[in-house]
Amino acid sequence: MARVTVEDCIEKVDNRFDLVLLASHRARMVSSGAPITLSRDNDKNPVVALREIAEGTVVPEDLKEDFIHSLQKHVEVDEPEAEVVPTLVTPAGETDGDVQFDRMTEEDLLRGLEGLVPPAETDDDSE
Repeated sequence: MARVTVEDCIEKVDNRFDLVLLASHRARMVSSGAPITLSRDNDKNPVVALREIAEGTVVPEDLKEDFIHSLQKHVEVDEPEAEVVPTLVTPAGETDGDVQFDRMTEEDLLRGLEGLVPPAETDDDSE
């Protein structure tokens, strides 16, 4: 039965080496609990995998992608292109009448921070 199955699989996957890789990957998937797409008929997992490929119930390209993904240790993530952010600084000589920024020295900032009152302790904090 397996020889006929292999001959049928060659029509779906041209390279015998690729067929062995895909069928073994599918057999490992079945043994780890993946659902079978056809009846088992007392066959072992490698024969079931070959029968699935031969009958077309699993797509060889999908198996190949899944196999490649299972071997990858680092997956590349496409990061979005950096967008150009408009600057808030206006060129020298141009001023917007609406926009004004307060300037504060470090000493003024420290004096303001010293004047802040710490948050009151609640009963929950003391437990």
